[in-house]
Amino acid sequence: MNEQKRISEVISLWKTDKKQYVKRSSFSAYALLIENHLLPVFGDKYIVEETSVQAFVFQKLEQGLSQKSIKDMLIVLKMVIKFGAKNKWLEQRPFDVKFPTERGKNIIEVLSRGNQKKVMNHIQEHFTFRSLGVYICLSAGMRIGEVCALTWDDIDTDMGIIRVRKTIQRIYLIEDGIKKTELIIDTPKTKNSIRDVPMNKDLLKMLKPIKKIVNGSFFVLSNSAKPTEPRCYNNFYKNFMKELGMPELKFHGLRHSFATRCIESKCDYKTVSVLLGHSNISTTLNLYVHPNLEQKKKCIDQMFKTLK
Repeated sequence: MNEQKRISEVISLWKTDKKQYVKRSSFSAYALLIENHLLPVFGDKYIVEETSVQAFVFQKLEQGLSQKSIKDMLIVLKMVIKFGAKNKWLEQRPFDVKFPTERGKNIIEVLSRGNQKKVMNHIQEHFTFRSLGVYICLSAGMRIGEVCALTWDDIDTDMGIIRVRKTIQRIYLIEDGIKKTELIIDTPKTKNSIRDVPMNKDLLKMLKPIKKIVNGSFFVLSNSAKPTEPRCYNNFYKNFMKELGMPELKFHGLRHSFATRCIESKCDYKTVSVLLGHSNISTTLNLYVHPNLEQKKKCIDQMFKTLK
């Protein structure tokens, strides 16, 4: 076996190796988790015991972090340990930690049909490039980073589609112990997120005359060579919805609203999944497909009919 190394040393070597294979945004997320959470607790250790990982989980839950965030940290920790064990720098001891049972269901918040119509009508009547982004998200289910990265060349009014090919985000970089941020334009979240979304008639009617006169390389939300940062666009969105008297809804709620309207309209689940750019259909089913009481009664009735 090679010379034993501390977790902090293995992390440093793992980062150098990992940087070659993953997107900058993914590497940035890993580095931030390591710096803020893993190094302070495990950095000086030579062996990671299950008891210390379980204590780490409880500590993070007490600090108010979500189970998903903590599980992301454990994924990175496992990758580091596996890398260290492969190179014989540390001993790999499997750990199986427990999380408290989550009682409440996460409710997906969406706009009501009435409020969605109100927002979309307002944008049609009081058009601005910035508010157009809200309309596009309600019509195409795009993420905030995707709509901020959208250029006029991505909008094909002849074919009637929006080509989702990139996303924009601010990533955190840690270089020589110094934290800084950088705005980057990259490929979307997953390969399935690269997609073509058809435009409805109203959106197409709105964009056709504009498309004829704009610079194709300009960003849609700013209609200039400079993109709108997601954080800034989120602030605009909050104020915009407040002025319209809408209930508080996270920006991602626009995407949820699009998906919910699709499901309500009896669109098949596979098509909705592809439109949203989900990596698999189970994500769509788990998020949006929840039978109501009427559907449950119908199911029970059908089941008993087969018994007669």
